[in-house]
Amino acid sequence: MKFLKKTLYAWIDRLFLHGCSSYNPLEVRKRCRSKAQAREVFAANGVPHARGEIFFSPWRAHRFARQHGFPLVIKPNVSGFSRGSHFPINNFRELWKAALMVKIWWPMSVVEEYLQGKNYRVLAGNGEIISVIRRFPPFVVGDGQSSISTLIDKENSIRDEMGLRPVIHPIPKNRQTRRYLKKQGLSLTSVPEEGRQIILFNRISLAPGGVVETISLDQIPPMNRRLFLRILELFDANILGIDVIMKDGIENPWNEQKCIFLEVNSRPFTAMHDVPRYGKVEDLSAHFQRLDALEIDQRDIF
Repeated sequence: MKFLKKTLYAWIDRLFLHGCSSYNPLEVRKRCRSKAQAREVFAANGVPHARGEIFFSPWRAHRFARQHGFPLVIKPNVSGFSRGSHFPINNFRELWKAALMVKIWWPMSVVEEYLQGKNYRVLAGNGEIISVIRRFPPFVVGDGQSSISTLIDKENSIRDEMGLRPVIHPIPKNRQTRRYLKKQGLSLTSVPEEGRQIILFNRISLAPGGVVETISLDQIPPMNRRLFLRILELFDANILGIDVIMKDGIENPWNEQKCIFLEVNSRPFTAMHDVPRYGKVEDLSAHFQRLDALEIDQRDIF
């Protein structure tokens, strides 16, 4: 049985978790696997989180929408890298489509309130805040002369020059991008005015071309730091990637703004902290040297 578990974990690791850190023992990883588990811990300990429900039948998601309204997000209960996530959902037609499509990734799904705000990944470990990044969907900024297609080419060239690949992906000009532009009344040939930001896909993820910005720890209020470290303690983890959306920004106290914690990642993808498109490149090697020295129980078992 132990051999089978190791083999299964190796397959999952290779297929879905390539490049993700592995500093937590099995018991911690078990407590962090689903978004429902994180929500339960948040609710029990006064950590702000979105109202939501776990559902198998789309009718349950439909009832949640009738009770709480839109916008909403639907996502798999177990997943990573924003796989299978649909947001913002603004009507019942979009809800039913998302509630069916999400099953591709996992049978049990999450429907919850959606907050339009600033999206952060807080990397906490060894009782410290290691790094904080803000995450952006793929976007370009108009110059009043270039088409969106040309702006994408320019942005991809900058990413190449900065050496951000392969962690940060190029922005594609595929059907997905064209379809998202069409929803905004735009196309790849459109010429946006100077300074206008054009979002090219809704998902805040690296795969469709998203980018990150490092946030200086000096900008984060002490009360925010305390909350992040408390979450680390609640899960008894060596390291966590904590996902949070804040309406006004992480530089402001969490209790003075709308704020929701989404989930915790027990095997966070730490490489994205090393290649910011914006902000300062950080040297995090000392943190990982301390984590590398830890004895991790059942590291290779799922």
